[in-house]
Amino acid sequence: MPENTKPVVGFIGLGDQGAPMAQAIADNGYDLRVWARRPESLKVLEGHPHTVAASVAELAAACDVIGLCLRTDEDNVQVATEGGLLANMRRGAVLVNHGTGLPQEARHLTELAAPYGVDVVDAPVSGGHAVAVARQLTTIAGGDSQVVERVRPVFETFSKEVIHVGGAGSGQFGKLFNNTLMMMNHKNVLDVLRLAADLELPIPSLLEVLRSGSASSFALQAIGPSVTSENVHHLMPLELIDMGLFSGAVESLGAAAQPVIDRAVAGAQELDQLTTLVGA
Repeated sequence: MPENTKPVVGFIGLGDQGAPMAQAIADNGYDLRVWARRPESLKVLEGHPHTVAASVAELAAACDVIGLCLRTDEDNVQVATEGGLLANMRRGAVLVNHGTGLPQEARHLTELAAPYGVDVVDAPVSGGHAVAVARQLTTIAGGDSQVVERVRPVFETFSKEVIHVGGAGSGQFGKLFNNTLMMMNHKNVLDVLRLAADLELPIPSLLEVLRSGSASSFALQAIGPSVTSENVHHLMPLELIDMGLFSGAVESLGAAAQPVIDRAVAGAQELDQLTTLVGA
């Protein structure tokens, strides 16, 4: 990566989360190069300086850092291998996976990149679309510490905090544990409010107490502002996908992890009941 100059940054995956991240990178003076399978996906970058690459190979050859914000680990591997990303990246370039996936697959991507001299960082983000638009995400990074420091300034364009957790796969562990605890907290909120409803207590006033007092949590604050009856049925299957990933990530722990998994899954499955109860 060039010294004393901003790296050329590539980005693939301009969806709900990736689009505002790419916008932030471009708006902070980085030379942003993008590629999209569907040309209409590029509309989100109108008004933000960027260059469209004609192919994955062209993008790879031009960039010092490439961020992927794709749906699945399989998508990452396909683009990196069959798509020609790794074969055309410069030695010493950095490939960043911003999607949520298995720690084991993050390590696998690192192994695939090694023969090409490409460094890999798994850096999923936490906060959701609205937080991404506000450029206040938490970026959770796994990989070699020196490589993470090299790309930290890029992450800081869309993050309020960048946390290096550990080696390859650690970023994914951090994201999955974060999501799991949030879902457990949703279940906690629902259980408490059900008891309050049975006692015929005024839920809006009680919510105000819980949000303002020592019981407050991000999960509690999110009900209404970002988790609503309008989007809850979109969020629920996504949360269950995350729990499938968490279960795979902690499979080696066996039965010890099951109570945590069960409670978090219940929080995801009953999220719509929570929004109904609070009138969100």
